[in-house]
Amino acid sequence: MANSQVQRGKPTLDKDLEKFTFTEQATHFVLKSWTGVGISLVFLLITMAVADSFATGTPGVLVIAVTAALAAYMAMNIGANDVTNNVGAAVGARAMTMGMALVIAAIFEIAGALLAGQGVAATVASGIVDPAIFPSPEVFAWAMMAALVSAALWINIATLANAPISTTHSIIGGVIGAGAAASGFHSVQWDAIAVIVVSWTVSPILGGVIAAMFLYFIKEFIIYREDKIAAAKTWVPVLVGVMAGAFAAFIANGGTNGFYYVPIGRALVVGLVFGIVTYVVTRPIIRRHAEGLDNRNQSLRTLFRIPLICSAALLSFAHGANDVSNAVGPLYGVVSALRASTADGQNVIPLWVMVIGAFGISLGLLLFGPRLIRIVGNEITKLNPMRAFCVALSSAVAVLTASAFAIPVSSTHIAVGAVFGVGLFREWYTRNSQRRIDYIRNRGNGIAPEEPTANPDETRRRYLVRRSHFMTIVSAWIVTLPVSAILSAIVFLVFNALFT
Repeated sequence: MANSQVQRGKPTLDKDLEKFTFTEQATHFVLKSWTGVGISLVFLLITMAVADSFATGTPGVLVIAVTAALAAYMAMNIGANDVTNNVGAAVGARAMTMGMALVIAAIFEIAGALLAGQGVAATVASGIVDPAIFPSPEVFAWAMMAALVSAALWINIATLANAPISTTHSIIGGVIGAGAAASGFHSVQWDAIAVIVVSWTVSPILGGVIAAMFLYFIKEFIIYREDKIAAAKTWVPVLVGVMAGAFAAFIANGGTNGFYYVPIGRALVVGLVFGIVTYVVTRPIIRRHAEGLDNRNQSLRTLFRIPLICSAALLSFAHGANDVSNAVGPLYGVVSALRASTADGQNVIPLWVMVIGAFGISLGLLLFGPRLIRIVGNEITKLNPMRAFCVALSSAVAVLTASAFAIPVSSTHIAVGAVFGVGLFREWYTRNSQRRIDYIRNRGNGIAPEEPTANPDETRRRYLVRRSHFMTIVSAWIVTLPVSAILSAIVFLVFNALFT
């Protein structure tokens, strides 16, 4: 009788196999997390070897090799934190997979850095502090190394805290702190710093407002129309033309950092011509893709998918052209100083320096980028291709607008501000749009949409933007420059005490 009873416990072998399976899964997770670190260390060693081979015969070749490794570390942190702004919205809108986004961003980041990233390193090396004031080229080299260490560490910490920050502000803070510690506060160009502080406020607001304006246009003229497909055939080519024109004008006016440059007036003409050509080309394409689509929002998402992918690629190219300088600028300054020339005495960065920055950014993106891509793309507010397109388009238009007024802005602040702007606008539009109310009433046979609840808890539950991320990100923005500056000053004093 006892033998016929159902055995309730697991056999010993099954228990042991289950424990082994759990142990195997835990080991795989740990090894996977350490794989990226291992690959990064190998890349740093390769970077030092490359720098040593190209700098052979230069005084202080060991310092150059170490600085190159620090620049590579900085570049990987830029890739992990900053490049998420280019593809996060597209991934969040499911216009592309994470793998596709990583590959596209990596390719276009490298292309932007190598083809159009020349000329800006001198600004990072000498536009924030004056190298001539430093006691010696060696002291200037230690200062640039300290700036790289502090900025990279701060970006690393922010990435682990899921906070997208401005890598430009990080390296500027590092240069300020090291410069002040090495040569006093008089070596810092405070006028330039004042403009940067103003851009803290201007950047996210500009990105948010412009993104909200584009989303308002799409809702009023496409989404809440009786014939969505007909409206999309008319207006999607226009929006794509605006996007292409904005990018063309931005790149012509300085998005390539001096590789070629035209004044803002001519850049706008270039953008207008490029936008008109794009409109003419894309109009029949959009019409062909719209044939047979149902009159619903899901069809609109299909029509916005390709423009959104293109915008992510263009943003990555522009970012590679701009922000590679945050990694290689100090390295360029060290190489120039130790060659007994002024930091701005050369107009062209050595190709091996650019390669370190370009591949470092892409490697950091591939290894560590998915974490913040999910934050920007999914966890601030829900994005679809239309909303994500507004984020990407606003980034280009906001940078162009700021360039017209000579205001340096952060691509990170603009992109994240645009995501928040889209979410906050949706909250307002859902409650206040008469067109939306009439549209839903007509579709619902005269039944008006449900009025917003007066219950505070229920109202909070219906928020379309997660307020917790807002406070985390804004706090990280505020402290970026001062924290980087303080860290850099400390690191420089340590370097100076140990090696001089």
